[in-house]
Amino acid sequence: MPDKATQLFEFEVESTSMIGPSLITRLQELCDGVDGVPGGALVVLRLGGAEAAAAEDLHGVAVRLVNQWEQALRRLEQLRTPTVAVASGYCSGPALEAMLSCDYRVGAAGLRVRLPLAAGEPWPGMVVHRLGQQLGASRARKLVLFGAELTAAQALEIGLIDDVVETECWTPKQFTLADGLLGSELAIRRRLLLESTSTSFEEALGAHLAACDRTLRRVKATP
Repeated sequence: MPDKATQLFEFEVESTSMIGPSLITRLQELCDGVDGVPGGALVVLRLGGAEAAAAEDLHGVAVRLVNQWEQALRRLEQLRTPTVAVASGYCSGPALEAMLSCDYRVGAAGLRVRLPLAAGEPWPGMVVHRLGQQLGASRARKLVLFGAELTAAQALEIGLIDDVVETECWTPKQFTLADGLLGSELAIRRRLLLESTSTSFEEALGAHLAACDRTLRRVKATP
């Protein structure tokens, strides 16, 4: 459970949110705030909401905005603090993209997850890359190619979410996994994990040995 020195940051993204300057700026400001905290922090994203439209209205959305949104998500993904997604209702569109950028994902019992649709087709953004990287191509296929919808139980079964709760009233008091693993050490382990699917053993060895050396030094420095 976060102690008194841990600052809580909360952020909300609805499935029906548009990719635009407002959403991008809010997420960048969140990351700025977290980076400015000298001590520990915990980020909780509240995601989902009402059912999204059959197809996203992308009129007025330019590729440059999509790129800016992806860069903001990447920054969220690389924060030196634990990030928790709490999803309820329908999780699609920007809400799903944000969820895939978080370390730990909690789904309410009535959760429904699906890829956002554009012109009747599943959106081909970096959400596809994250799904393939995190779930593997075989498990992500129905979501990516056919826009299949998953229940909370199905999302839990394939590892898309980590826990299912009865309601969306999840609180940070329920989060205990990050104790003792904050700051740069969390970021290092996250990076090692993300790179594991695209890096050979030989290429990865040096980075893992360096991380082990950091840990051993801390162990030896502890009375």
